[in-house]
Amino acid sequence: MKNNILIVDDIHPIFIEQAEALGYTCDYQPTIKPEEAYEILAGYAGLVVRSKFQVDKHVLDLAINLRFICRAGAGMDNIDENYARAKGVTLINAPEGNMDAVGEHAVGLLLNMMNNINTADAEIRNGKWLREANRGHELKGKTVGIVGYGHMGKSFAKKLSGLGVLVIAYDKYKTGFSDQYAREVSMEEIVRTSDVVSFHIPLTKETNGLVDDEYLFHFRRPIFLLNTSRGKVVKTQAVLNAIKQGKILGAGLDVLEVEKFPAIADQAWFDELRQNGKVILSPHVAGWTFDSYRKISEVMAQKLLVLEIGE
Repeated sequence: MKNNILIVDDIHPIFIEQAEALGYTCDYQPTIKPEEAYEILAGYAGLVVRSKFQVDKHVLDLAINLRFICRAGAGMDNIDENYARAKGVTLINAPEGNMDAVGEHAVGLLLNMMNNINTADAEIRNGKWLREANRGHELKGKTVGIVGYGHMGKSFAKKLSGLGVLVIAYDKYKTGFSDQYAREVSMEEIVRTSDVVSFHIPLTKETNGLVDDEYLFHFRRPIFLLNTSRGKVVKTQAVLNAIKQGKILGAGLDVLEVEKFPAIADQAWFDELRQNGKVILSPHVAGWTFDSYRKISEVMAQKLLVLEIGE
């Protein structure tokens, strides 16, 4: 039991290979239903999840022999972290594995929306050649404000370093993090001076619904907005309202408050979002590359090794 790991979601096989080399037995069940997992959790020392599996108090109480949880990704919002730690469960995630993917995707969204690439492509395919309507904006000389300067925020800043922009960053939970890629500032300076604002923060009680009508009201100049963190950080209707008011010039959203069909189609804001040419959407894939798929599992395996050495 001490060396059994239950894997309830799809991961790269390199994790299994390296975990088994450490002496673990991996039970790989990526299609298992939560109710089925509940019945067998007591038999495992380790649990590997991605995002579909909610590890709440109920699950943690069932997993009486659990020593560690590996989250194959960065965000930990589907795990009750405080309760897990109170029960002595070690939490492992792998933001190092997909930070480059997220940084590159954010740059891609930004360049796309600033230069109307999606719109122009669709117009040409429909027989329209509209040059003036698709005049773009250059990044050089702009101020990019990053909210949240962890692995993802720093990766985005690093990717921007050759584009001639001024990068400023705010992080509520750390100070003294200014580096060659970004200068630490207050949220007030982000609001006052940014031309682009990009969110790279976890979903918590504090950040849930952070970007609403009131938050966007305070920006001094029209902005381009990016969200590659968690959908519930940004209220979609508030973004649409700000676009209509001219406060947002364009938005790149990899995540939404509600994701996947058919649920997303039932949202009051979906039709307006779908028809808005100033919003670029992607299906929560900023960190989802062929490269990060492997790197995430490698990072988890390395951290598992460190855990074993520590014990």
